[in-house]
Amino acid sequence: MTPTTVIALGRDAIEIVLMVSAPPLLCALVVGLVLSIFQAATQINEMTLTFVPKVMAMFVTLLIAGPWMLTTITDYIRRLYASIPGLIG
Repeated sequence: MTPTTVIALGRDAIEIVLMVSAPPLLCALVVGLVLSIFQAATQINEMTLTFVPKVMAMFVTLLIAGPWMLTTITDYIRRLYASIPGLIG
């Protein structure tokens, strides 16, 4: 196993992690931004006003994007397991 192979495996793993974590994080970012603008406009400073909608939006995002996320991770693991003989020898 060469250093180039190790770097390629690490890069692929980081890409998969970023792809899978992007939908819920982007959803939370957008919801948080909208709620912050709403709070600034109305001067309502309630912590539950930001927490509950973010959790609900992330839950809906996970329901919608969950199958894609699971398929992406499963495909990566299958490719990784299939490449083990080539990595060792």
